Amino acid sequence: MILADERRAVCEYARRLTADGLVVGTSGNISARSGELIAVTPTGVDYGVLTPEDIPVVALDGSIVEGKLRPTSEMPMHLSVYTKAADPDGAPITGIVHTHSVHATAVSTLVDEVPAVHYMLATIGPSARVARYATYGTEELAESMLAALEGRRGCLLGNHGTITYGDGLAAAYSRAEQLEWLCQVWLLARSAGNPRLLPDEEIAHVVEKLRGYGQK
Repeated sequence: MILADERRAVCEYARRLTADGLVVGTSGNISARSGELIAVTPTGVDYGVLTPEDIPVVALDGSIVEGKLRPTSEMPMHLSVYTKAADPDGAPITGIVHTHSVHATAVSTLVDEVPAVHYMLATIGPSARVARYATYGTEELAESMLAALEGRRGCLLGNHGTITYGDGLAAAYSRAEQLEWLCQVWLLARSAGNPRLLPDEEIAHVVEKLRGYGQK
């Protein structure tokens, strides 16, 4: 079985999507890249019953290399990130997480950028944009997403959800969690009044500080 480790990781994180409340049912999707191949969640399958053998392996041109199940309908977004997006620091992009998380989806209907209510917005970049709405699974959505991702590691998808990437699924998943938490904080604060927002220069400062964060 090719990409055995990546297929196991996709199963693990797909189950976490449901457990962590980032998706409902079979919505959302996950992929992991190794070389010129991508392991990705199949379309319309309950994540709780997924096995590594169920995970399709797809080439960068979208053709199925191994697996009996059809890949996610959002392959245009995944392929666009892997072949056209660029990490702001030049890091490899080897994991993608797409969610339909409640708070982020709600925020995507209200604003064009996630308000800077907390400095952890910097895990995405100088800001987190909201991509213009387009029908799911289309090249139009992939193009809208790419525009919103420029210089960023994630974005909201208008009236839809979120997408984040990283060097590995752990990094991509952590950013998806942070983005959902930020949106929840802003919605809660906004429901009580007018939250104070951090200035752009502070977010930019934290972006720099995060480059040296954690253990090396």
